[in-house]
Amino acid sequence: MHLAPRALRRAAAAATIALLATAVGCAPQPEQKSSATPAGSAAKGCAKGKLATKTTGRLTIATDEPAYDPWFKDDKPANGKGFESAVAYAVAQQLGYGKSAVLWQSVPFNKAFAPGVKTFDFDINQVSISAERKRAVDFSSGYYDVRQAVIALKGSKAAEATSVAALKELKLGAQVGTTSLDYIDDVVKPSREAAAYSKNDQAISALRNGQVDAIVTDLPTAFYVTSAQVTNARIVGQFEHQGGAPEQFGLVLDKDSGLTPCVTSAVNALRKDGTLARLEKQWLSDAVDAPVLR
Repeated sequence: MHLAPRALRRAAAAATIALLATAVGCAPQPEQKSSATPAGSAAKGCAKGKLATKTTGRLTIATDEPAYDPWFKDDKPANGKGFESAVAYAVAQQLGYGKSAVLWQSVPFNKAFAPGVKTFDFDINQVSISAERKRAVDFSSGYYDVRQAVIALKGSKAAEATSVAALKELKLGAQVGTTSLDYIDDVVKPSREAAAYSKNDQAISALRNGQVDAIVTDLPTAFYVTSAQVTNARIVGQFEHQGGAPEQFGLVLDKDSGLTPCVTSAVNALRKDGTLARLEKQWLSDAVDAPVLR
């Protein structure tokens, strides 16, 4: 049986993830909540600073390399700057681990939620919560509600698009394994196969060099790209949420990890006391609303 080009690409991606999982030894519909134990009951068994972490007395947090703005600053996750670095340290503090007790680890985006035992306690890297991914890993509750956006060079045909239908004939690109690529395949359904890149900076370079008409990223990244990386580009618009529920980023943990209830309790506490909203305003304030593509 012959597979269509998109099916071939997805089959290849699945094989790659399987190989990564062996070496270690986005678009499903997003979900708002993880399957973890509710925060109230979780807190009872979460002795601060004494969790069963990978390294006793330390909390190991992973993210990809390079670590992009505005999620991190200066490609240095450990400096506490950028939204996700700040969130990571806030979660660590809730769990009873000060900054000096946090160890950072570099883990590629796709490898973070591939099947297999993890070398980190949790990963923070703009990973959208989905039913498909939850078959291989655990997620905390969501720490950020996100939308996907389209970026194109100013003055191009793509930059004039005002609807999803107007994107169908364009050559689009996104990072492989992301919800951004899922939106291209499953929402836009373009007439030409989307270009899939192993890193987001490769997709950005492709846009800059005219190899694609437009790329799809999360909205805060889109604002950073157009303000600092490709200044002759503009945000064409953002997609509506699919299925009625907002897409959310969650912290990634080992499947059935004993830390999941505690980490979820920490995230819930940060949302309840306003910390997540404050950090979002501090680090993602440029990501104002963009036109909605319908």
